[in-house]
Amino acid sequence: MRRRDFIAGLGAAAAWPLPARAQREERVRRIGVLIGGRENDPVQKPRLSAFTQALADSGWTVGRNVRTDLRWGGGDTNRIRALAQELVGLQPDIILTGGTPATTAVQRETRTIPIVFATAVDPIASGVVAQLDRPGGNVTGFAMLEASLGGKWLELLSEIAPGLKRAAIMFNPDTAPVSVYMPSFETAARSLKVAPIIAPVHGDVEIETTIIALGREPGGGLVAMPDTFMTVHRAPIILAAARNNVPGVYWQSAFARDGGLLSYGVDQVDAYRRAATYVDRILRGEKPAELPVQLPTKFEMIVNLKTAKALGLAVPPSILLRADEVIE
Repeated sequence: MRRRDFIAGLGAAAAWPLPARAQREERVRRIGVLIGGRENDPVQKPRLSAFTQALADSGWTVGRNVRTDLRWGGGDTNRIRALAQELVGLQPDIILTGGTPATTAVQRETRTIPIVFATAVDPIASGVVAQLDRPGGNVTGFAMLEASLGGKWLELLSEIAPGLKRAAIMFNPDTAPVSVYMPSFETAARSLKVAPIIAPVHGDVEIETTIIALGREPGGGLVAMPDTFMTVHRAPIILAAARNNVPGVYWQSAFARDGGLLSYGVDQVDAYRRAATYVDRILRGEKPAELPVQLPTKFEMIVNLKTAKALGLAVPPSILLRADEVIE
């Protein structure tokens, strides 16, 4: 380039309006996102929308100064591990994860790229962090940890189905760290004189077998543990419970909206919204090791009256008054 052309180019650059030059020079940050569930699941869109909107409110707009690489695990642990490796290979500035399996898979692949989990059941039991107040590594986020929920779910089940005699706590041992909920569940079972049944499952066949066994005699009930696996398999769980006349209490609103009897648990849309605040802080220079893992602050209860009627249950006013949503 000739000298006078080079100088002319500098003059043109100097003539740009300052905001235009700032926008042109702004670095685009890369966010990897690994969600353990299915892309076509209706529960996912409002969560990611809440995350994206909260990011925008903090000054991070997709397509302007941030880009996202989104991957879906579909509830398959092998696929989740492969996608975690793929995302880390892209060398993003930060990775957002949804669910314990996605979080642990990404952490196996990197100890340097910051990771923020929007939802993880028990980050200490699953080995994600050393402690909640100072995680100490490259991972932090928003736990669904509330140990008393195990007992709360059983109490609600007994309240809505007063003939309850035995209750199965159902989970996938490969993906769900349930130890945090078990003590309160067993304590409530003793108090309510309900026989507790530990029911590990790995697929639809075991789910159906467990629920059929519960329905063979009156008084059986179901509590499904928080887990990506349960979310992905909620349709066969709800169908089997309906066919076998088994009342169930679930940890996520999607179950009640899809035909489950009652749900009570962490508001996950709120969790994704809060996760965006940590992504913002880390992109601006803070370290995940110094950001404490946050506990849930917002819960929601939904009761499905149509399902209650089909099960021959009269929902007591005590539950109706506490419900955030009643499905007619």
